[in-house]
Amino acid sequence: MTVLEYLLLAGLVITAVAAPLCRRMLATVIVYMAFSLLMAVLWSLLQSPDLAITEAAVGAGITSILFFLTLKKIHALKGTRDE
Repeated sequence: MTVLEYLLLAGLVITAVAAPLCRRMLATVIVYMAFSLLMAVLWSLLQSPDLAITEAAVGAGITSILFFLTLKKIHALKGTRDE
């Protein structure tokens, strides 16, 4: 394994531990997004481009957008109001 792969694995462990420990929901969603992006890069390095594209699109893309919309809907984001 290369140094880059070790760094990505360390990043995955750090984000996996940090996500449930975050106190703010917005920070948790951002950490989850970082986890998905790291995982997509790791899949790409492991020569599995189909999984990398799926992880980037679904994990970091669509799911994160749905989480952000949910946080806005339940008024968990600061500065959002229904008008």
